[in-house]
Amino acid sequence: MVDVSVDLSDRYGTNRSLGRIVVVGAAVLVVAFVGWLAWATWFHSTPEVTSELGNYSVVDAHTVEAQAHVRLEDDADASCKIRALADDHAVVGELNFTPVDGRNELTIRTERRATSVDLVGCTTDGQNRPR
Repeated sequence: MVDVSVDLSDRYGTNRSLGRIVVVGAAVLVVAFVGWLAWATWFHSTPEVTSELGNYSVVDAHTVEAQAHVRLEDDADASCKIRALADDHAVVGELNFTPVDGRNELTIRTERRATSVDLVGCTTDGQNRPR
C-alpha cells in the first residue's frame, strides 16, 4: 500500500502574513470611513450661519417689511436672500442683504401686492446650502 497522507500546507504552502495584511488593511479602511463620516456629520450639523423668518407685514402694494433672525458664528461673512410672494406664488420682490448677528429689519420693494414672505436663507463662502 502507498502512503497518501500529504499535508496540504506542505503541498501548497501557507502565507499567514497575507491574511494579516488583508485584516489590517480592512481595519484601516473602516477606521478612515468612520472618521470621515463623523467629520461630515459634525461639519454639516454646525453651520457658520443660520437664519429664520420673524414677523412680516405688507405695508402697501409695493412694500413689505420683514424681520430675519440670523445667528453668525465667529463673525462670519454671510449673504442672505428673502423673497416676497404674491397670491399666485410668483416672486414679486427679492432682497439680497448682508446680515448682522441677531435681528435684521428689512424692507422689500415689490412690483405688485405681496401676500407672504419667504426667507430663502443665508450662506457663507464654505456653506453652499442656504440655512
